[in-house]
Amino acid sequence: MALHNGAAHLTDQLESLARQTHGDWSLRISDDGSSDDGPAICERFAATMPGYDIRLTHGPGRGAARNFLSLLQTCDPRAEYAAFCDQDDVWRPEKLTHALTHLSRVPAGRPALYCGRTIVTDDRLNIRGHSPDFRHPPGFSNALVQSIAGGNTMVLNRAALDLMRVAARYDGPVPAHDWWCYQVITGAGGQVIFDTNPQVFYRQHGRNLVGSNLGVPARLSRLHRLCNGTYRSWTDQNLTALQAISPLLTDAALETLATFRAVRDASFVRKGRLLRKTGVYRQTRAGHLALWAAALTNRL
Repeated sequence: MALHNGAAHLTDQLESLARQTHGDWSLRISDDGSSDDGPAICERFAATMPGYDIRLTHGPGRGAARNFLSLLQTCDPRAEYAAFCDQDDVWRPEKLTHALTHLSRVPAGRPALYCGRTIVTDDRLNIRGHSPDFRHPPGFSNALVQSIAGGNTMVLNRAALDLMRVAARYDGPVPAHDWWCYQVITGAGGQVIFDTNPQVFYRQHGRNLVGSNLGVPARLSRLHRLCNGTYRSWTDQNLTALQAISPLLTDAALETLATFRAVRDASFVRKGRLLRKTGVYRQTRAGHLALWAAALTNRL
């Protein structure tokens, strides 16, 4: 769990961990300089959970993405699975059991990432809807241009955890830890399981609107980030990071990556042909059209 001034909703999340039907878990909390009661809430929670390994540490102070990635290095080396946990959501009691059931079907040694939809709520946990139900298969060609699931849904198997520990040695910026995991694991030939049955109540409020996928405001926000250059900046960061960990990627992923880079630098006439060659795609028709528009207007 990456913590930063999350006291307002932290108790709900911690109590949902205590209710998990899969009871064999430990918790690492990395606090990025909170000025509220969050760390004290965590310490009080740990005191009520005898027999559970719950540890609170100081974070790197470089934002949520780097805080989460730093936590990968602190996991119990014996852990077979690792789950990201936000500070303000609520997990269904079967969340871990459900994820581990899916991951247990993956052949031993193959990196695998479980993720899925969320139940989107307001600040008081009143249900507003569900995050999108994506139908196209996950893959590196999608991961290059889209993050399909929030980190609050993600669970990694041992092979994926080992892979991400190596990738996390890259110390440069990435837009988001969940998008980075999706790119690295698919780029290394791993498997991504997208669960259409949501196991997380995703509390939507003013501080986490970037992660929203619900409704007209979210679509307008994505359009704004595309037009103002934010999306291109994120792509710059992702491509730099992927280049830095290129020895971890498959030959097919490296070929796709090289062609994708060429799209961004190509003339207007060549962009379309190269974009088709990459095979990159977004999960919806509107999103895919926006991808093409971004490529042709140098905003990709």
